Amino acid sequence: MFLLFDEAGKFMAGRVLSEAESSAQVELDSGKRVKVKAANMLIKFEKPSPAEFMAAAQAASQDIELEMAWEFAPDEEFGFADLARDYFSENAPLSEQAAMLFRLFESPHYFRRAGKGRFRKASADVIAQALAAIEKKKVLALQITQWATELGAGQCPEPVREQLYKILFKPDKNAPEYKAVVEAARATHTAPLELLQKSGAIASPYLFHWKRFLLENFPKGTGFPTLAAPAIDESALPLSSAQAFSIDDSQTTEIDDALSVQGLGSGTITLGIHIAAPGLAIQSGDAVDQIGRTRLSTVYMPGYKVTMLPDALVQTYTLQAGRDCPALSLYVTLDEATLEIKGHESRIERVSIAHNLRHDQLDAIVTEPWLLDPTFNHENEPQPLPALREQLSFLYRLAKDLKAKREVVRGKPETFNRPDYNFRLVGNDGNEPQGSETVQISTRQRGAPLDLIVAEAMILANSTWGSWMAELGVPGIYRSQASLAPGVKVRMGTKALPHAGIGVKSYAWSSSPLRRYVDLVNQWQIIACVQHGKTAALAAPFKPKDASLFSIISSFDEAYSAYNGYQGAMERFWTLKYLQQNGITELEASVFKDNMVRADTLPLVLPVMGGQNLPRGARVRVKLGEIDLITLDISGTVIERLDTPVAEQGAVDSAEDDDAEDDEVSGPIAIAVDVSEPAEPVEAAPNDNPAP
Repeated sequence: MFLLFDEAGKFMAGRVLSEAESSAQVELDSGKRVKVKAANMLIKFEKPSPAEFMAAAQAASQDIELEMAWEFAPDEEFGFADLARDYFSENAPLSEQAAMLFRLFESPHYFRRAGKGRFRKASADVIAQALAAIEKKKVLALQITQWATELGAGQCPEPVREQLYKILFKPDKNAPEYKAVVEAARATHTAPLELLQKSGAIASPYLFHWKRFLLENFPKGTGFPTLAAPAIDESALPLSSAQAFSIDDSQTTEIDDALSVQGLGSGTITLGIHIAAPGLAIQSGDAVDQIGRTRLSTVYMPGYKVTMLPDALVQTYTLQAGRDCPALSLYVTLDEATLEIKGHESRIERVSIAHNLRHDQLDAIVTEPWLLDPTFNHENEPQPLPALREQLSFLYRLAKDLKAKREVVRGKPETFNRPDYNFRLVGNDGNEPQGSETVQISTRQRGAPLDLIVAEAMILANSTWGSWMAELGVPGIYRSQASLAPGVKVRMGTKALPHAGIGVKSYAWSSSPLRRYVDLVNQWQIIACVQHGKTAALAAPFKPKDASLFSIISSFDEAYSAYNGYQGAMERFWTLKYLQQNGITELEASVFKDNMVRADTLPLVLPVMGGQNLPRGARVRVKLGEIDLITLDISGTVIERLDTPVAEQGAVDSAEDDDAEDDEVSGPIAIAVDVSEPAEPVEAAPNDNPAP
């Protein structure tokens, strides 16, 4: 005797070896023996063989008309054998009963399963909905196949193009556009990104990177809501006697900081470090703060930037020349001869901004000889440099002294072996780039006098204010580094810990409140210190152990890392464009690790063949390979060594990895399209058990 039974929703048949009241032992055609409970036994038959019986029943089931079966079925619950007798004949054989079982089971939109071999017919409304869904599924399946065929033929359907970035990076894996890409990639054995490139979906490599960045970081766009700048009651702020000047590049519109020098020749100098004070107007939790807390930082890239705050609002608080600007000022008193710091004082005031100096216009003039030798002059020195020469000379002398003292704490000198690179997109004028602009790349040696002056003044302010907040018990957001040992990274936290990389006992970013949110947070805390002194901890917006500070740190770290990563990627993009635009096929470079070189005159690192046995620092000529502006990949081949091999190179051995982040090379773009996943239904299938 043979038995047809239900095994976890799957129909099987085999020979009955033994049978008890509640179960039976059945041997399948494969030889496997299974125990079947009585509740799962559906049909017992003598012939034909189980395989033949199942095949015949499956074939006969397809001839059963569902609409007619539904008409024959009673409104109450019924068994498959009962409906078979009503549909076929009163004496319907076991094969027809099995056929009815299979047909009912595979048609859940017509018949709800009510138990083993038991069913209840669905209502007419439910059937209509299910049939409409099935038809829609068929139409979508045909559409997916058509789109996949077009993609495989090198043409991108418009719906796929419109969903391109979502498909690649934040896909709805049930969406037909996504499924079409997966189907085409499988059919053509082509990686999804390469497939979309070949089909013309990615019209502009630059816009590919830009729109990807927007999708991940600004899904609602980069625009701002209409907001009025909160006002500062300037009448309540005293006017400083200082005449301050800022030092920035020409593209800077968020002028956060300015400097002043008073008392030259008197023996006692008062250095003023003046920071724009949006914290006097913006309040924690208000509408402007919500924008800042969402964006967390200005995003920089060659030729363009996305500001943290609306430009109109920034211009209200920026330290614009010709205005008396509200500022948070740190006054440091120094001995003019020894440069020993005698004390410091912080004030909230108005400061007259006399000049906005632009270092890219003045670097060639404000050189070390010009600063150190009063008899050294340039022809036609632009105003206001002659009037500021004495102040700038003192500031440069002070900056070198501050740097030297930090290096003592640091344990070794800071090295600036590589230049900074400036990118200019010709004719862009600050508008959103399109990727076709002509790019110019110029170099600027790190540690140039104007750079050093500003950098040391800001380190002094950030470390002084950081220590002061800690002394008063006011929490802030600090950057710290436990040591200069390899792998010890800079971290952010709420404790005033040493920063070994800078060489200060504490460091709290406070000097850029218009472009970094943590600086704005710290400014609120410092303002409380100025206004309330020893009781500042009670009045500051953020109290000790405030959980929101940790939330800000976490969000800022994530955003700042993403923004810096994008800036680096775009600098690499424009460097590769520069190679293309200038027809550069060979470069001189230096080896910095196995099979990796750094270009001598461009901000570019790349893997090379033929560099595995060369020592660090070896200079080579590299023939460049193909450029991929989507993946930002380029490789090369060492074709010549340019320096003389030396057995021991002390200078090479002492070289520092002071800019290890620059050693990163672009790798494969991580996309979210997975062609190895099993194919999913076009859409959710109709309810397996529709309501009656």
